[in-house]
Amino acid sequence: MNAQRILDQATAQGQSALSEAQSKRILEEYGVPVVRETVVSTPEEACQAANDSGYPVVLKALGAKLTHKSERGLVRLNLASENAVAEAAEALAGIAGDDLEGFLVQPQIQGRREFVAGFFRDPTFGPVVMFGLGGVLTEALDDVTFRLAPLEAKDVRRMVEEVQGRKLLGAFRGENAVNMEQLEAALTGLSRLAIEHPEVAEADINPLIAGSDGALCAVDALLVLGASEEPEHSRYKLDPRRLGPMFYPHSVAFIGASGTIGKWGHILPTNVLAGGFEGEIYLVNPKGGTMIGREVYTSLEDVPGKIDLAVVTVPGKYVFDLLPQCAAKGIKSMVLVASGFSETGAEGRKLEEDLVREARKHDVLILGPNTMGICNPHDRFFCTASHIWPRKGSTVLVSQSGNMGNQLLAFAEQEDIGIRAFSGSGNEAMITIEDYMEAFEVDEFTKTVVLYLESVKDGRRFFKAARRVGRTKPVVVLKGGRTDEGSQAAASHTGALAGNNRVFNAVCKQAGIVMVPNPMNLLDVSAAFSCLPLPKGPRIGIVTLGGGWGVVATDLCSEHGLEVPELAPELIEKFDKMLPFFWSRANPVDLVGQTDFVLPMTVTEELAKWDGCDAIINLGIVGTKAYLDQYGKSINKVDPTYPPEFIEASSSQLKEFERKYLAYTVELMETYHKPIVGVSLLADEDSRTVYRFEDRAYDGVFFLTPERAVKALAGMWQYVRWLEHENGEG
Repeated sequence: MNAQRILDQATAQGQSALSEAQSKRILEEYGVPVVRETVVSTPEEACQAANDSGYPVVLKALGAKLTHKSERGLVRLNLASENAVAEAAEALAGIAGDDLEGFLVQPQIQGRREFVAGFFRDPTFGPVVMFGLGGVLTEALDDVTFRLAPLEAKDVRRMVEEVQGRKLLGAFRGENAVNMEQLEAALTGLSRLAIEHPEVAEADINPLIAGSDGALCAVDALLVLGASEEPEHSRYKLDPRRLGPMFYPHSVAFIGASGTIGKWGHILPTNVLAGGFEGEIYLVNPKGGTMIGREVYTSLEDVPGKIDLAVVTVPGKYVFDLLPQCAAKGIKSMVLVASGFSETGAEGRKLEEDLVREARKHDVLILGPNTMGICNPHDRFFCTASHIWPRKGSTVLVSQSGNMGNQLLAFAEQEDIGIRAFSGSGNEAMITIEDYMEAFEVDEFTKTVVLYLESVKDGRRFFKAARRVGRTKPVVVLKGGRTDEGSQAAASHTGALAGNNRVFNAVCKQAGIVMVPNPMNLLDVSAAFSCLPLPKGPRIGIVTLGGGWGVVATDLCSEHGLEVPELAPELIEKFDKMLPFFWSRANPVDLVGQTDFVLPMTVTEELAKWDGCDAIINLGIVGTKAYLDQYGKSINKVDPTYPPEFIEASSSQLKEFERKYLAYTVELMETYHKPIVGVSLLADEDSRTVYRFEDRAYDGVFFLTPERAVKALAGMWQYVRWLEHENGEG
């Protein structure tokens, strides 16, 4: 194979990069269309090659050390005569000096559309392919997209969709659309090259020119060599069956139990006992005595019963001595709260590695260290720092920040979002996010996966697991550290444009992960997935009690990739008979403040029946009771003589209407299989995100702002689009 021969020869000669000619020969072998060119040694040979090629031509200095030639003035364009070629060759030789190995003579390729393509090796995820707008302004335009290798045809299609300047790929100003078969062959070829030749650190094609006929041609290319640093992989792959029992213990020992309020040894057992855990609880502290009204054992050995889970709150240096005691007692699982490990630096990292080595020797699985705890509402097991007891449900939550996780749990409890299980994953010394993902894949109770992530340890394993999970269960991620501007040192445009967060974002898109920008959106989207049917398309029908909210919601839909279609004539005709003559006659359907209780139900159902929409947002229909209650308080304040019975009766009527409307939207979702999301006019003590209906397939979901409603539906549609592409439908 020519590619291997060229690479072996370059490596033997100590080259750090291939010459342009060598690079193109290898790329051509992998399906990249390259410009026809001639390699020559002297100015005289350059003139002869130009005469043979026909003018105009491009002349380039050639040499393995001559990278980034345009920036160094080593390229001459549009040379139209033999004299021009001779003069250019002499000038290039003077600039290149001893690094000159020859010249490249190419025909001047005509094309107004320039693209860039290539790959590099990410330290976490491995080889990553890039495509976008190219030319001399590549880095200024910064219009590129990424995917992990190996690429499939569907990945190429998604990459093309994500480029902001994708119109240039279609028919443009009298030029034919870009040949997509060539583009697909080029990108998948780069992908194969990255997989098959780990000695190639980076590849860069810039520009990849599209001619007026749409044909692609690589006129400049660079392959950078380097020892491939394989991504750091987890040295231990957990059997998913080991993780489940940790969340379903029949007995728990709290090692380091304390009678002092505010200490971890007091906070955690108090929460477990108060939360209604029905298993056995053992408190362990060398001092013995009683704490929290219970007997305290001086050692694990003294505990009379079997122990399924040890929750350890003693300082880290004492944990090593506990491991043989756990093994002797038959304890297989430990939640380790102690800090002072890898989060503190090199010394702590070494301590953590030693701890893991000892834990494996004694067959003890450690969750943490540096964790804020775990919970499983299905077992009434609430072992977290915050005394929060969310209802049981189908949303699993894992957070690499304990504080963030506890805040999300509190929000879930407040908004009545059901939780399958929660883990503050801590330092992930033994149980990594990749292990959690593989456990979710086989857990029948998990319907939605919600993650707060700051990093992953085994990028490839995370990607593969997330992609498998995503085919049946949506995965929603909030990424910490998104604004990090740092990018790895790179010798090519491809590497220079790829900051760590951009690669992570690309991985999420490729794996079908729905990314959200803030904690509120994290649980909003998860509530939508857990409670609503998936939309079949992006078209949104809007019904609103007032026009302004409808305008805002329409703008938000447009900004988040959703559509607000025009109403069908037959719908307008129906609504004309129900609404005042001055109604909007458009989508959004403005109810113009009408107080008829039947009207919102009728309009919502008509939109649900309409083939022209895939989801519905109702604005201000629920929450009028809260508005009236506030109004009533003002009336009582300024006019004590006004009989309060009228306000109370009206409030009661509105409460009953809102209950019926909520139930009706759930019935409509069951009938028409379209998500219906609400935005409350005002909130009161009874307001929440999720309104539960027993023995129903779906639940009511209401938010406090149009933005939250639109973002939740946009996340659902993004996931549906990915499923369609994954199944070859998009």
